[in-house]
Amino acid sequence: MEAAAAPGPGPGPGRARPGPPQPQPQRRELFRGQRKESEGSLDCPNLEFGYGDADGHGAELSELYSYTEEPEFGTNRRCFEEDFHTQVRGRRWLELDGVQQKAYIMHLLDGLEVVNRDKRLKVARAILYLAQGVFGDCDNEGDVLHWSRHNSFLLYQLGTFTAFLELLNMEIDNSQACSSALRKPAISLADSTELRVLLSVMYLMVENIRVEQESDPPEWKTCRETFRMELGFPVRPEEPFALLLFTMVTKFCSGHAPHFPMKKVLLLLWKVLLFTLGGFEALQAMKVRKREELGLPPLPEDSIQVMRSMRAASPPTYCIELVEQQQQKRGHRSRRPLMKQDSLDIYNERDPFKNDEAGIDEEEGDEVDSGIEGELDLMERDTIIPAMPAQRAPIERVSFPKGLPWAPKVRQKDIEHFLEASRNKFIGFTLGQDTETLIGLPRPIHESVKTLKQHKYISISDIQIKNEEELEKCPMSLGEEEVQETPCEILYRAMLYNLPQHMIALLKILLAAAPTSKAKTDSINILADVLPEEMPITVLQSMKLGIDVNRHKEIIVKSISALLLLLLKHLKLNHIYQFEYVSQHLVFANCIPLILKFFNQNIMSYITAKNSISVLDYPHCTVHDLPELTAESLEAGDNNQFCWRNLFSCINLLRILNKLTKWKHSRTMMLVVFKSAPILKRALKVKQAMMQLYVLKLLKIQTKYLGRQWRKSNMKTMSAIYQKVRHRMNDDWAYGNDIDARPWDFQAEECTLRANIEAFNSRRYDKPQDSEFAPVDNCLQSVLGQRLELPEDFHCSYELWLEREVFSQPIRWEELLHYQ
Repeated sequence: MEAAAAPGPGPGPGRARPGPPQPQPQRRELFRGQRKESEGSLDCPNLEFGYGDADGHGAELSELYSYTEEPEFGTNRRCFEEDFHTQVRGRRWLELDGVQQKAYIMHLLDGLEVVNRDKRLKVARAILYLAQGVFGDCDNEGDVLHWSRHNSFLLYQLGTFTAFLELLNMEIDNSQACSSALRKPAISLADSTELRVLLSVMYLMVENIRVEQESDPPEWKTCRETFRMELGFPVRPEEPFALLLFTMVTKFCSGHAPHFPMKKVLLLLWKVLLFTLGGFEALQAMKVRKREELGLPPLPEDSIQVMRSMRAASPPTYCIELVEQQQQKRGHRSRRPLMKQDSLDIYNERDPFKNDEAGIDEEEGDEVDSGIEGELDLMERDTIIPAMPAQRAPIERVSFPKGLPWAPKVRQKDIEHFLEASRNKFIGFTLGQDTETLIGLPRPIHESVKTLKQHKYISISDIQIKNEEELEKCPMSLGEEEVQETPCEILYRAMLYNLPQHMIALLKILLAAAPTSKAKTDSINILADVLPEEMPITVLQSMKLGIDVNRHKEIIVKSISALLLLLLKHLKLNHIYQFEYVSQHLVFANCIPLILKFFNQNIMSYITAKNSISVLDYPHCTVHDLPELTAESLEAGDNNQFCWRNLFSCINLLRILNKLTKWKHSRTMMLVVFKSAPILKRALKVKQAMMQLYVLKLLKIQTKYLGRQWRKSNMKTMSAIYQKVRHRMNDDWAYGNDIDARPWDFQAEECTLRANIEAFNSRRYDKPQDSEFAPVDNCLQSVLGQRLELPEDFHCSYELWLEREVFSQPIRWEELLHYQ
């Protein structure tokens, strides 16, 4: 090994050949060992990942259940069959016609009205068995999913969702269950049985009805729209169903209801938002429609399609880094500044959160581009470079597309800044926001302004901000604003006053579920709906529970990241200040360092994690005999190249981080302060185009704050940004040094934004009675003729009040003369 790590200084016989014969196998062993120790992503293939609103239908249903709940499938089946065979003799559910099926469901719904809690639970389990697809009568997984959808539509048409909503409200308000859970030292599955059954039925109904299929009959499509309207536009607008679920999340995090099954609540909340607000394609269509209504030009491209057609960047070669790491182990510190590192560098195990010096060293000393090798000593080049071909993985031939993927955009503010700088330089004074007058400016400036205006992009947010400013200036002349009642508007209005608590609760759960989080005594327990009553006693049981716990956490991260992103995107389209309000509270609750903490891990291991046991997944486990599990089969996991939900979560969290920091200098500085550059660069090793794009976006916005040395050391990262990220004309991201940035400027920016948000919320949602703009009644007759609401006891004591307040008070007429 030492021969490979430090070749002798003398001109050995192997100098003239590609490499000495002996060290070659040792180098190969080193390469293999290093791959095992690192993330295993040195030759990471392209990940064929299709990003969408959610995973496949079967996968989304299977994630509702933890593996410790597997015995309850049999319990549900027994509860159904015991009752079904007393009502319908000698026949199966699949053999009944539609009328008979409806009659039996009505019989079950009548059983939900009984007072006895145990009987009610048995009926609820029977309904859950129907929603799960009467798997006892099915032969394969496809039949189970088909009957699950069929029964879900049938259950909804007969009013099952409303009945279960009433039962859910009863369980939420069940103080006895809450106090019992609070007294217990350890909470298990048994504490949340009723809640889990209710939430499972509701989730299956929402998910089965939400998913559209071409073969759906017309009545199902009508049923889907009715259900969407019912969830999005409730009878009482102040109480949408999503708000009830948000309240459950907040109550759980406050410690008053530790038995709530949080995974099921969060999954149901995400799917309700996805169903009522719409997914990413529906959002894009709404955006196009809204731009047309505002008279704005169409979008330059469909961002979803552009990202789908993008290719991931090829991984760089790692051979020099491997030799460098060997030399570091042997104490060759003197050569370290000479060795160059690629922009997409190998994972460095140091934690930049632990000490500042390590973070500075990692950013300034280690990350030097491997393309600039002029400083390498000739002798070192001869001894290191010839050995490369033996270890280098086959390199893909990259065909770069003609042109860049995104059309450039220019804001109105960019044109104003450009003209202000040009006028100061050539004329000596400015004309404010005037972008038309170009007198006195040289011809090239005219051409520049023309080009900028050709690519000018006016967003919906710009129009909304402008309208808000006008409404603040002229409240009397412009009158009341017409607010369109959309599901997003109704939800925002309902959750407005408790919105900070909802965001803090979601981030608390996300922190507890993050793989980098350490177990703390004061952290919330999110494992209440996965831990069995009796803890495992064998190694195999412990392994199974360990996989189940990890899977449980991954699903929680997936649901929170998806629902936060969905909420932010819809609120931004509905009104920019609604989006900014949620964003500010996420930032105040430390969302930015939390996401960075999440990515400060072995990210490739997280994405390729195999925390699933396919034979225990629904619906497979319901129609196949369970094989005997062994430690080897549990360790092997499935054969998937990556874990869909984990890659989905990573992309969602990166998108949330982008939404929070875009055009916000104060928040961009938070990325710099928390040393996010090496953390984000580590994520670039994942060969998935969409994930790389959002990482590069985050690196681009902070490049100017990282200094010239960082840019010089990371030229390949800079090139990747140039190729993949949208260009903003006049943006000096690649060469500017923001030395004039002062912290108090950023603080003022955040305070101004907060004042604008408060003014918006106050104007639109606070309706004060004694407003200075309220009309005043000056007519004596109408004022005296108004009927006043008097308290009931006033009629009894009316005469006494007259005697005390009127008749017994002397009238001093002479005082009238003093006030002439």
